[in-house]
Amino acid sequence: MENSITQANTVVGTPYYLSPEACENQPYSSKSDIWALGCVLYEFCTLKHAFDASNLLSLVYKIVKGQSEPIPDIYSKDMHNLVK
Repeated sequence: MENSITQANTVVGTPYYLSPEACENQPYSSKSDIWALGCVLYEFCTLKHAFDASNLLSLVYKIVKGQSEPIPDIYSKDMHNLVK
């Protein structure tokens, strides 16, 4: 019997934090990490994903479009700017 190793072809992480560059299959840099951090900060403020959809294609479209609901007004102008 011959041993074989199958490699997995998967993506690590959640698609909710993908940057627009990653969604468009373009080269990306550490700016994508800052994008993901902004998505996490948005979640801390709203308890919702910055971009949410019922399927991956719709999610990618929303990320590339780059528009999400603003965080609540209880947060400072500085926090609003940081999340943007």
